[in-house]
Amino acid sequence: MYMQEMTLSLPCVSRMVSVDVLDSTQNLARELLQQGCEANTLVLAYEQTNACEKNGRTGRGGVYFTLILRPRELLPHPEQFAARAAQAVAEALQNLFRFKTKTTNAHDVCVWDGEAKSWKKTGNVSAEVSTGADKTLWVLLSVCVHVNDKLPVSLPACSCVKKLLGREIDPEWVLQETLEAFWRRYAPSQFASLRQ
Repeated sequence: MYMQEMTLSLPCVSRMVSVDVLDSTQNLARELLQQGCEANTLVLAYEQTNACEKNGRTGRGGVYFTLILRPRELLPHPEQFAARAAQAVAEALQNLFRFKTKTTNAHDVCVWDGEAKSWKKTGNVSAEVSTGADKTLWVLLSVCVHVNDKLPVSLPACSCVKKLLGREIDPEWVLQETLEAFWRRYAPSQFASLRQ
């Protein structure tokens, strides 16, 4: 597996590791965490072979990342962390494309498809939280947004931004806006400093 350090400027990200294809960004993030990586490291993939959807694969052209967070203290309601992060993704899609969005109890992000007259799953969020006696030790926030990727016909309830808009989109816009929307919900001061 080839890992590349990237210098793309993203809000409150101390280090970004980019991988072309891997099983899931969350698995690599766990490995980096065990190696003692710094807080606010972001693992980005262009394609995943075992993540996001029921078929276990994501196509090229989406936004797939895991952000490694180290909260300064015990996070209140850690079970709500993924839900609030999913709301941040929905907000990002609204801000960028004026989509009508909603989130589900399973932390899916859905966009209203006016042509099909139905909600289409366009992404999802998961959060793995580790807590100690009186502190949240770390959070792995994993986000999948289907931007330009071609989804299999076996997933008719899903769609990508490109299909909904009828044009290709720069995934970096979605990544940037998603992180900004996330930090509006969780102030960076709640987490360990960018440099430890």
